Amino acid sequence: MSTVRQEPQDTSGEPTIGRLVADTTRDVSQLIKGEIELAKTELKVSVKAAGIGAGFFAVAALLAVLAVVMLSIAFGFALASLPHIGDTVAFLIVFAVYLLIAAVVAFVGLRKVKQVKAPEQTIATMKSNAQVLKRS
Repeated sequence: MSTVRQEPQDTSGEPTIGRLVADTTRDVSQLIKGEIELAKTELKVSVKAAGIGAGFFAVAALLAVLAVVMLSIAFGFALASLPHIGDTVAFLIVFAVYLLIAAVVAFVGLRKVKQVKAPEQTIATMKSNAQVLKRS
């Protein structure tokens, strides 16, 4: 059997400081646990919705790629129907257009990547915080 520790009774009817601290600690602990459970529940719903949304984006991307392939074939045949352009030359023109688009996109992407910089203000703040913590 476990023994139950009884606190001395206060005859004035007022709770003791120790009792107030214990009650506050218990209440804060329950509040934090409740908030954590609420966050978990909300995140489960959000993650499920994000997963479904990502699946729809993947399907849309696949269909867009297939549409581009079909458009490319149509463009190739349209060029081939022009006078003095054979099938091979028409599809080589389509190929060259895609290479040009890829080069432009790569160039723009490279310029954007070169604009990436370290978070200097955050690094400075973290160093400052580290120095303050070392002092204390």
